[in-house]
Amino acid sequence: MFDPAQLRALSAVLRTGSFEAAAADLGVTPSAVSQRIKALEDRAGAVLVIRAAPCRATAAGRRLARLSDEIGLLAASAARELGLQSGDAPPAVRIAVNADSLATWFMPALAATPGLLFDIVVDDQDHSASLLRAGEVSAAVTGHPGAVQGCDSLPLGALRYLATAAPGFVAAHLAGGVTAAALARAPGLTFNAKDRLQARWLDMVFGQTGGYRSHMLPSATAFVEAALSGLGWGMNPEPLVRAHLDAGRLVELVPGTPWDVPLYWQVSRMTAGALLPLTRAAAAAALVPPGDAPPPGRGRTLDAIMRRRPPG
Repeated sequence: MFDPAQLRALSAVLRTGSFEAAAADLGVTPSAVSQRIKALEDRAGAVLVIRAAPCRATAAGRRLARLSDEIGLLAASAARELGLQSGDAPPAVRIAVNADSLATWFMPALAATPGLLFDIVVDDQDHSASLLRAGEVSAAVTGHPGAVQGCDSLPLGALRYLATAAPGFVAAHLAGGVTAAALARAPGLTFNAKDRLQARWLDMVFGQTGGYRSHMLPSATAFVEAALSGLGWGMNPEPLVRAHLDAGRLVELVPGTPWDVPLYWQVSRMTAGALLPLTRAAAAAALVPPGDAPPPGRGRTLDAIMRRRPPG
């Protein structure tokens, strides 16, 4: 068994980035934090913290930090159910979320879930499930309906994207029409190397599977600003651009061709009960109903997750 105080020290160091900040967070001395980390590394037989500025976790450190957070979540949940008051700091939970969800619907879900400290890892919805498999997060917004082993998967609906650009951009680059050839020449916008939305939309609308010229811009809000400024065209979440479209500051390149990205909330069954308020808030998000229902058995209902409370 691992010592809970040592696990809390590890989690605090990784959350705050330094031994000194962790000591202040825990109300102990930096020397005590250092001793606890060293004892935990001796117990685990592995280096857990890369001593840098800021401190970073090794793979083993991330796994034990998640264990610490899960223990804190379960203890806080049990205290609430027993009507007990706790003077401890709110438990932390590490969650993987794609940037566009974080910029649109997910922040209200976090705000509707008091009593937790959130450690948000931003990753593409097509890749966030890998963080669950590696044991680095306790929950994730993913694009995959199939539940990761040990997790429940809840369908959330879809985040709708529209191919948008500024009127001036269209006049400068697409005056002859919005065609596959014109879009291959016109500068586009890409979030990062994992972003395939623009390519998928081009393939859906034009059957175009080739490349396109693109700026790389890893920010959801800057992505919209780049489209507004005429820097390029790109797939923007409808909630972020609807007002701009209505005001004429942006135009939809090919009206009536949205790209809907189905999203799923995957949560570890170990902490599903403790995270139930967040699961409820995520399930209530105003997302687009998916065009096709998930295949039977691919996603669980909220009631099913509620019934799968861990023992104790």
